[in-house]
Amino acid sequence: MDAATLTYDTLRFGEFEDFPETSDPVWILGKEYNALTEKDNILSDVASRLWFTYRKNFPPIGGTGPTSDTGWGCMLRCGQMILGEALMRRHLGRDWRWARSQKQREEYISILNAFIDKKDSYYSIHQIAQMGVGEGKPIGQWYGPNTVAQVLKKLAVFDTWSRLVVHVAMDNTVVIEEIKRLCMPWLDAAGACGESEGVGELNGCLEGACALTEEETALWKPLILLIPLRLGLSDINEAYIETLKQCFMLPQSLGVIGGKPNSAHYFIGFVGEELIYLDPHTTQPAVEPSEDGLVLDETYHCQHPPCRMHICELDPSIAAGFFCRTEDEFDDWCMRIRRLSCNRGGLPMFELVDSQPSHMVSVDALNLTPDTHFADFSDSDRLERFFDSEDEEFEILSLREA
Repeated sequence: MDAATLTYDTLRFGEFEDFPETSDPVWILGKEYNALTEKDNILSDVASRLWFTYRKNFPPIGGTGPTSDTGWGCMLRCGQMILGEALMRRHLGRDWRWARSQKQREEYISILNAFIDKKDSYYSIHQIAQMGVGEGKPIGQWYGPNTVAQVLKKLAVFDTWSRLVVHVAMDNTVVIEEIKRLCMPWLDAAGACGESEGVGELNGCLEGACALTEEETALWKPLILLIPLRLGLSDINEAYIETLKQCFMLPQSLGVIGGKPNSAHYFIGFVGEELIYLDPHTTQPAVEPSEDGLVLDETYHCQHPPCRMHICELDPSIAAGFFCRTEDEFDDWCMRIRRLSCNRGGLPMFELVDSQPSHMVSVDALNLTPDTHFADFSDSDRLERFFDSEDEEFEILSLREA
């Protein structure tokens, strides 16, 4: 068996350690807990995250492809989890909690239906696997963090309900100007109207350019920011550890997708020197929605203590995620990141800049459609991909003139 398909099954509840009795603070996606006095709150928070695992007996991918993703779909499932967390923030809020057998909100049911294992769900394993073909990944092949980020970016274009901007920041650089242009498309519309026009004419030009109906996001499309990173060669550089931990403390944190060689996990926090994560490596039967659209959802929530691993065991190839519902939240994130960059406790994991460095060409600026393949680029562009020593994929996509 190929090393990339080796897996293990973790759905044996007796094997899980209880959450540690420690005075160290516990951080879960921007929220701090006391393990000694708030253990129930910690477990409730973890159980409220969407937990996507291997599934079996779903309709064949592509009509004739695999009916299970066991052994190859772990990073795809982690991509679903980090995106699912963003959709929960978008439609339910960070403080929403799941409880077994309770009547669920319509927004929650709609989110879950977007991930059901069938071809017409926005973010199903079918859609991710087939969209990955355009990224050079045959169906059934293991993904790296950057590949799944690029695929999610393409799929989000079709989600007209959530109206998200998914931005993948390449070359370890987040460009503020670029993100604001993507999240505030009315800026381009305003430019087209002309600077000399009055407010009434300007609003008339904006109508239809953005078509946002919610008052609080009328001028900002909610942002999912994914940052593929490499924090070392074969092992994580210890200089990044404190910075990585601090990312989980940010209120905008969506967590991190990564893991061990050929074994992906969704990291949602830390306690002490241990990372807390949801593990997709268990195979469950595919779930079919009922005729009224309701989903038996208990298998989509982790109802046992979460897994933990020492942070030094983390493979250096990761993608960090953040969600900014409003422009104010993004500005706050930028301020917090700049503060972290000033700390002497660790190295910055990425660079935050106001405008596009001259040596970079934005992939978004190329107006790529979901059907665009990288092979379509002209000869004047160079496409560079880097792989780590385990032949896992960590692709830093760099487009620059030859």
